[in-house]
Amino acid sequence: MADHSGGLARTLRRGAVMSGTGLIVTQTVAVLQTLVLARLLSPAEVGIFAAGTVLTVLLMDFAQGALTQALIQRQHDVEDAANTVFWVTLGTGLLASVVALATAPLMGHLFDNSTVTLVAAATSGTMLMHAVTSVPDALMQRRFQFSRRLIVDPAVAISFAVVSVTLATLEFGVWSLVFGYYASLSVWIIASWWLAKWRPGGGCASYGLWREMAVFAFPLLLEGVVARVRDAVELVLIGHRLNESALGNYRYGRRIAMFPGVAVVQICSYVLFPAFSRISDDPIRFKHAFLRALGWIWLAAVPTAALMVALGEPLTVLLLGEPWRGAGVALAAMAGFGLGEAMNSVSSESMKGAGRADRINWMILVGVLTGLPLLVLLLPLGLAGVGMAISASAIIVGITGLGLVRSVVGVSVAEIAARMVPPLIASLVAFAVIAPLEHFAVHSDQLPVLQGIGMICLEGALFVLIYLAALRVVAPSTFAEGLRAARSVLDRVPGVRVGSGTPPHHNY
Repeated sequence: MADHSGGLARTLRRGAVMSGTGLIVTQTVAVLQTLVLARLLSPAEVGIFAAGTVLTVLLMDFAQGALTQALIQRQHDVEDAANTVFWVTLGTGLLASVVALATAPLMGHLFDNSTVTLVAAATSGTMLMHAVTSVPDALMQRRFQFSRRLIVDPAVAISFAVVSVTLATLEFGVWSLVFGYYASLSVWIIASWWLAKWRPGGGCASYGLWREMAVFAFPLLLEGVVARVRDAVELVLIGHRLNESALGNYRYGRRIAMFPGVAVVQICSYVLFPAFSRISDDPIRFKHAFLRALGWIWLAAVPTAALMVALGEPLTVLLLGEPWRGAGVALAAMAGFGLGEAMNSVSSESMKGAGRADRINWMILVGVLTGLPLLVLLLPLGLAGVGMAISASAIIVGITGLGLVRSVVGVSVAEIAARMVPPLIASLVAFAVIAPLEHFAVHSDQLPVLQGIGMICLEGALFVLIYLAALRVVAPSTFAEGLRAARSVLDRVPGVRVGSGTPPHHNY
């Protein structure tokens, strides 16, 4: 058991580093692309693209059916299962594309914009392309083949950025985003099939296998569909009650708000689900792994959210320009989204790994009962109200997930609180200093761009120093553990050596 544990721990550490490296490249490209496109496209053009892709985004989870999650979790008949998933997702992807094409005029009527109809029709084929990537991606994740994160994701991000920015420069407007979308999906298909080295036909597709995996996948499918429906209704309400410019600001505000949360969640969840699936039958290891994962994700998510509230609006104005101030307002208001996703990610991956995906249904129900009612209630406040509704719902769902996963993992409220409270206190202390400093003294968004960005960076650095100092006071052991982990990572970087070079052993 010890050797197996050590091997898994090394695999997870290597996976986290490789996933992090790929994600840094991907997120850097995405940030730069967002900044450039914001200068080339208007909020209205971005809003039209968001409106035109509402239905394709909504049908995406239906097309994939969450069967890939069942494939990752499956312990036997993997080749037969892979063939089953491939043919099912291919069929549902084709059906979803046909439905999206047929209903494109309805989307144009809903938003009262003929260009939305054309964009909806033009992007209908993307669901079939997404479906083609499902099995290769799932098999790479199942094998801990981290080239998926290190090669495929950066290649997809770069292809979208190059095509969309080039065409936007040539004044293609909203169509630059459409062509960029197709270019990125084409690269995704080629890269994932090349790296996975899997071809259909090696196993036998089976209706019985599909039914068996569908039982596991149904709660996950329901979760995805409900989330997509909620997103679609949000877009429709914002576009219909406000306007295309507000929708564009919301789209970019949410996109920026998701950068940190997605970074943390993707690095961890890509390795957590298959890892939890392998150790769920060992209660001690499973509990230890859950608490460590929750602690590390929360340690990064809380200060990131506090920084977004304190500096999100002025930073967005400096980077994107004054027409995008609404995106900054939405960004600051949506800071709680990352906190909810941090809790939700660890809870969901744990329940899926333990084969208790059915419990996710309760999280779905809570999301339905809070998401849209809060949005309708707070929409009169504009983009700030939209962001606050999204944050509040995400946090409530995240807390629900922690409550549901306790009996699955065998952790107490006190053990969870011990991981979550210290970073929360330290973040609040840092926020109490930086937010008044920015909003009452510095006013970075009123300075020249380079000077303003410089001041934001200084404030961010001061925030981090205060956060770490406060964390050292309220949780010395957590601070020391983080310091050891940072030294361990740096020791693995060629030419850098800050410690003994021997990483601490964790019975993960």
